[in-house]
Amino acid sequence: MKIAYDPTPLHHSHNLLDFAAATADLGFEHMQLTPHPDFATHFRYPKMDRDLIARFARSVDAAGITVPALLPVQRIAWPDEAKRQAAVKNFDRVIEIAVDLGVGTINTEFSCRPESFEDSEESFYRSMDELLPRIEREGLKLNFDPHPDDFVEDGHEAWRVLRGLDSQAIGFVYVAPHTFHYGDCLETLVPELGDRLRAVYISDAFDHRASHGLRYIANPPTTSARVHQHLKVGDGDVDFDALFATLGTSGFLDREDALIVSNVFGENENNDTVSRYQKQAIDDLIAAQRGDAD
Repeated sequence: MKIAYDPTPLHHSHNLLDFAAATADLGFEHMQLTPHPDFATHFRYPKMDRDLIARFARSVDAAGITVPALLPVQRIAWPDEAKRQAAVKNFDRVIEIAVDLGVGTINTEFSCRPESFEDSEESFYRSMDELLPRIEREGLKLNFDPHPDDFVEDGHEAWRVLRGLDSQAIGFVYVAPHTFHYGDCLETLVPELGDRLRAVYISDAFDHRASHGLRYIANPPTTSARVHQHLKVGDGDVDFDALFATLGTSGFLDREDALIVSNVFGENENNDTVSRYQKQAIDDLIAAQRGDAD
């Protein structure tokens, strides 16, 4: 199992080539590369050429860390055919970058809106008809998080969509701050996923359903906006003891291919302190499940 840092808090203060050194300085041995203008901004064509890929790889080696996964976000489920085709082209380039960097995993999202479920699902499968053969040919793993406001948000329904692809290359990303949008189904979903649960992102969020749906008041009341946070562990409502107990029981914490990612986004001004706190909190939660906590 690897514990990785999500460098999103560094995007506005560091050069891409400084991410690896900053990750190591924060106490992490691994980094998941997330959308960045010099890598692959949301929905746009990736901007890494061979020279930048080589320089980024050298920066990772020099820092003594690894990059176990890339995270692109493209509109691969968009019903608009022109946007879908562009997303497939963009994603295909991400695959090339992953191969050139020697990164074996791509974690991503479904990327379309819930009010167009049927059309989006059809578009998703059409895109996967094009992308999955190359994913399998290159020996990569492709894992999906049903992100809030994706065409599929419920955890079990998302797994049904992914299971329909019938490929061992396909897996699931469980994002702790999305727990309440998934349907709060941790204890039933994780056993169903088995070894297809390949990544877990660790940050906290408040349960938006609390107080009879008045935890957050948004106007107009009929807005379809989804609200969630990526706070440090302990600042929200996610039950991390239950999460790690379930991960321990499932065997996730003992698997070589398992990835845990710290991804706090709401405290950039305190990133150094928060990131070190996150690493220690994750280590402590794992130790508690293994029975070697102090």
